[in-house]
Amino acid sequence: MMLEKQPDPQQPKLSDPPRARFWLIVIAVSAALLYLLAPVLTPFLFAALLAYLGDPLIDRLEARKLSRSLAVSLVFGALVLGLLLLLLLVIPVLTHQFKGLLQRLPDYIDGFNTTMLPWLRDTLGIDPDLFNFSQLRSELLKYADDIGNLAVGLLHSFRESSDAIFAWLANLVLVPVVTFYLLRDWDLLVARIHDLLPRRIEPMVSALARESDQVIGAFLRGQFVVMGALAAIYSTGLAIIGLQSSLLIGMLAGLVSFVPYLGLITGIGVASIAAILQYHSLLSVIPVLIVFGVGQLISDLVLTPKLVGDRIGLHPVAVLFAVLAGGHLFGFFGVLLGLPVAAVIAVVLRHAHEEYLRSIFYSD
Repeated sequence: MMLEKQPDPQQPKLSDPPRARFWLIVIAVSAALLYLLAPVLTPFLFAALLAYLGDPLIDRLEARKLSRSLAVSLVFGALVLGLLLLLLLVIPVLTHQFKGLLQRLPDYIDGFNTTMLPWLRDTLGIDPDLFNFSQLRSELLKYADDIGNLAVGLLHSFRESSDAIFAWLANLVLVPVVTFYLLRDWDLLVARIHDLLPRRIEPMVSALARESDQVIGAFLRGQFVVMGALAAIYSTGLAIIGLQSSLLIGMLAGLVSFVPYLGLITGIGVASIAAILQYHSLLSVIPVLIVFGVGQLISDLVLTPKLVGDRIGLHPVAVLFAVLAGGHLFGFFGVLLGLPVAAVIAVVLRHAHEEYLRSIFYSD
């Protein structure tokens, strides 16, 4: 008969306080490494974001009996083609409109001085001397003359800075390469991370990870589609009413629409100023309001309910704070990381709130 081995009373056990200290140390060291390596990690995080967004489509293609390699090649090719189209079609137009806006600003200032200032004086009793744009106009004229040499200056600066060229080329090559390998091995990486979890906390962490994945994935994929759709609606509508720099303003309003109504407010403000300066009439604001009103109705009634819904569970102010706080702490790396981290924190807090309601601290 085999005797059971009795635990040695002298052998120390790993109690909860040391375990908690261990995980606090791990979290602190990880946060410090993220802060120190943020500039290096930015292309890897961007590639991970692309892989994360593309993995569900690969899983669907695999369900249709396609091999993983073929599915990855198709999705990766679609991502690269989309980015190339963005670079080749949209960015040159944006650059042209931005340059044209800078060159037209002196004329806008002249029109404001001759049209709007008398109206402000006669209607609202505002002293025109409060608006002295002469110095601003001369600076803008000087800058507009130099804008044509901007590309030459950038190339000259790049030529003098080999580090900048190397970093730019490295990121240009690194992002698609890392994205491809992450797409290919995404399921394997997730499985290995799952296997490394301590068995004691594995069920809880897996449940939180599944819920976080549903929240982040649904929100990001839906929100990107909504942002692109709103940018297209605003740009097309502003172009129809004849507003110059329509694509520039529409893209700006679409990009900042990740915070509800921020894109609407920003777009109306910028487009209204541009319309008044272009047409020298307050009535020109009415078509702008119609364009953004139609876009917001389409977003509220069709796009957001079907594509996003209330998936992330964060207040709009919390979304804005998460992005700004991440950018302040980690730069562009933090901007990419801020919203997913905030979504995970929201999931954890919801579970903590449920546990609190079931605890003796709430019931007693």
